[in-house]
Amino acid sequence: MTSVADRIAGPALAGGAVPLPIGLAPTVSSAPVSGRELRLDLFRGLALWLIYIDHLPTSLLTWLTIRNYGFSDATEIFIFISGYTASFVYGRAMRDAGFVVATARILRRVWQIYVAHVFLFTIFLAEISYVATSFENPLYTEEMGILDFLKQPDITIVQALLLRFRPVNMDVLPLYIVLMLFLPLILLLMQRRADITLALSVLLYAVTLQYDLHLSAYPNGVWAFNPFAWQLLFVFGAWCAQGGAKRMSRILSSRITLWIALGYLLAAFYVTLTWNIAAMNSWLPRWLEQWMYPINKTDLDVLRFVHFLALAAVTVRFLRQDWPGLKSPWLRPLILCGQHSLEIFCIGVFLAFAGHFVLAEAAGGAVFHVVLHALVSAAGILIMSGAAWLISWYKHSADKSARTKGTIGNADLAGGSL
Repeated sequence: MTSVADRIAGPALAGGAVPLPIGLAPTVSSAPVSGRELRLDLFRGLALWLIYIDHLPTSLLTWLTIRNYGFSDATEIFIFISGYTASFVYGRAMRDAGFVVATARILRRVWQIYVAHVFLFTIFLAEISYVATSFENPLYTEEMGILDFLKQPDITIVQALLLRFRPVNMDVLPLYIVLMLFLPLILLLMQRRADITLALSVLLYAVTLQYDLHLSAYPNGVWAFNPFAWQLLFVFGAWCAQGGAKRMSRILSSRITLWIALGYLLAAFYVTLTWNIAAMNSWLPRWLEQWMYPINKTDLDVLRFVHFLALAAVTVRFLRQDWPGLKSPWLRPLILCGQHSLEIFCIGVFLAFAGHFVLAEAAGGAVFHVVLHALVSAAGILIMSGAAWLISWYKHSADKSARTKGTIGNADLAGGSL
């Protein structure tokens, strides 16, 4: 998307400081800045909104999401920010408290995400089963990938607990759980040899593409997001948080980098247009098609990764950390959603199926469905924003009460790692 790599200033621990972004301009200071890096929250919130809209049936409004204008989409933004924030938060904990304490905190976070995934899985199954039974439409169970659960619930539940069985739209959290499990080792290596750690990540990515490394899914197939490939984006985010962003500042502030990035984005935009406009397809050379396709999302195709880097390079150049718009009340809902991403992601998955059901059952013409799709999208975003505001208000009240009693909150969760 357009701003993933630019969040080169990680979210602060409770009341802590964050490093400056990676080369937003030639005049980047090396001194830390107080306060939370709002651009991280902004784009993570935007990614959550885009994921929700992309999970709805295709309509006119879905053309507003970035997946229609290039090779990458909101998933790349989400994983990069997750790697960046997790590295910043727990990397500092590892430096201050040591490897064992930091690992314990990371595993606690992994457990929280795992519990959230199991809870979401249960509610999601109940939602789909209720709709399919009440409206006597078994196609919902097949479409959302839970038919095997209804046939063999005992086996399927065990496979779900092992993260091998997942209904549609529930692939991100298992990926993040696996990546977080290896975060202690990543941080340990990163704090000693950050560049070598990134090089090892690239090597694993190359081996994955060459030898088709993957994790199997139940009842068949592989994980929708291959952890052996997507770890590259996660580790790259961690590398940026551990000083790599600062070392890239001169490259990112170069005009040559800017023009290369813009050229690649325009080329990717043209290619995606050929997917939807048949008349333009003949203008694409066949040798180029044979070289490019398939652009595999499961294994994080190189073209997707480079597209993300190009978007990031353009974003960090034009969106400064001190941009006044970050304090605008119009962007506040996005920022709040980004600050409470785990909860909002789970709510978004639940709302996406509810919206899918409403759109599938409604009868009417094309114009009616476009209007209804817009209303469903807006309603979902409003609910997500309202939930984020409520969670923020509750946490603020709880923190205020804790400070009054002289207690200290969970600093390692303040960075909001998902």
